[in-house]
Amino acid sequence: MLSEKMLNILNEQVKKEAYASHLYLAMASWAENQGLEGISNWFYAQSEEEREHMMKFIRFINERGGHAIVPLVEEPPKEFPGIREAFVASLEHEQMVTGAINDIVTLALEEKDYGTHNWLQWFVEEQMEEEDSVQGIIDKFDLLGGHGLYVFDRDIMSMRGEH
Repeated sequence: MLSEKMLNILNEQVKKEAYASHLYLAMASWAENQGLEGISNWFYAQSEEEREHMMKFIRFINERGGHAIVPLVEEPPKEFPGIREAFVASLEHEQMVTGAINDIVTLALEEKDYGTHNWLQWFVEEQMEEEDSVQGIIDKFDLLGGHGLYVFDRDIMSMRGEH
């Protein structure tokens, strides 16, 4: 059984994961409208992954006797100043999510909720991979120095999962 404090913080994480999915969906739509098929496909795949994370939290909450709340999600930006800026925004969002996951881990330890703590370890690892993946994309983009966008766009899907 989850404590009320744990239930609240887990439901907040549901909302963060839902927003992340919407943010990546907005980035995908923006990139697609720029003619960047590879980048848009990368963001579409990220959006689906974040939705899966949200679903994991919903199911966990309900399985542990809580009531997962499907949140109202804030509308993400519609436009981004550029490709690099979109990926930097993605990295910053992933870093925020990492901090939120760490806060839940801290609460689980404080409450001696070792079941939740153990379950969260998958997300701890996932967040390290997510940050590393996006940073790697930014680094590769920077190596191009503003050139070779066609190749970058074509090859970005192969960068998914590189850590």
